[in-house]
Amino acid sequence: MIVCDDGRCTLRGPITIDNAVSLLAQGSGLFTAPQVTVDLAAVAEVDSSAVSLLLEWRREAERSGRSIRFVNLPDNLKSLAALYGVDGLIAG
Repeated sequence: MIVCDDGRCTLRGPITIDNAVSLLAQGSGLFTAPQVTVDLAAVAEVDSSAVSLLLEWRREAERSGRSIRFVNLPDNLKSLAALYGVDGLIAG
């Protein structure tokens, strides 16, 4: 679930293969501010689809001339991003 207030958005719940597509669509509709910050502090469960999701949100933002920043990444998501060598692309 994603809740946004102006350009600050909070993502709650898991990011897994089970919900990545719906989160992608939800984020695409909500991340409309010129500068968006996505807070992931309330995310506990992730799998590799979480990395793909954040990278796709970044690509969408760049295509639209917006910026997106991810903050408070859970340690398990940081580990996955480092494993895939993309931690510099998603780290806040």
